[in-house]
Amino acid sequence: MYSVKEIFYTLQGEGAHTGRPAIFCRFSGCNLWSGLEKHRTNAICNFCDTDFRGTDGPGGGRFDTAEQLADTLLKYWPTGQTARPFVVCTGGEPLLQLDQPLADAMHERDIEIALETNGTLAPPRGIDWVCVSPKGKADVVITECDELKLVYPQQDAMPERFAHIRAQYYYLTPVADPHTGSDARLYRDTVTAETIAYCLAHPQWRLNLQSHKVINIA
Repeated sequence: MYSVKEIFYTLQGEGAHTGRPAIFCRFSGCNLWSGLEKHRTNAICNFCDTDFRGTDGPGGGRFDTAEQLADTLLKYWPTGQTARPFVVCTGGEPLLQLDQPLADAMHERDIEIALETNGTLAPPRGIDWVCVSPKGKADVVITECDELKLVYPQQDAMPERFAHIRAQYYYLTPVADPHTGSDARLYRDTVTAETIAYCLAHPQWRLNLQSHKVINIA
């Protein structure tokens, strides 16, 4: 059984596929944070701004088989289009559930699979696009991916720690703003400036901005 928080169709808001129409499949659960606020402070990843608990989101639910979930995902793709269906598997941590039977079922339906993972678990064979986003002190087992996307700065996960990971693209995303009110803009501007400065000094890295938040889409 697969537990899915939500399924929705939108534009990819960040990374190498920014602006691309995509079906997002957000799996429930994560191995770096319970999703409960009372556990946030001591979590390995304590800056997450995503609700991945339960199955009560739009399109969410429990799916008994890989085929059932793959068929459901296809229903979100516009009919009569020649573009190959593009599904982004995210979470939480999708690799707690995205297994070989589901990957095979999606490929049998000609779905292109993108994965957004914290990199602590090995993916099934044949994933078309792997984006790794390391968090905190968590051990990263994936050493080769299409896209390395690091939230910056993280005390225990600075870019130098992941120099051994081979990727086509290396992105730094300014860490989400924990402040409110008048301090929020100052914090955001300061962190963004620090991220830009790091990219300029280390041109292997590119600045990643979450455009979906700027244009206010899911």
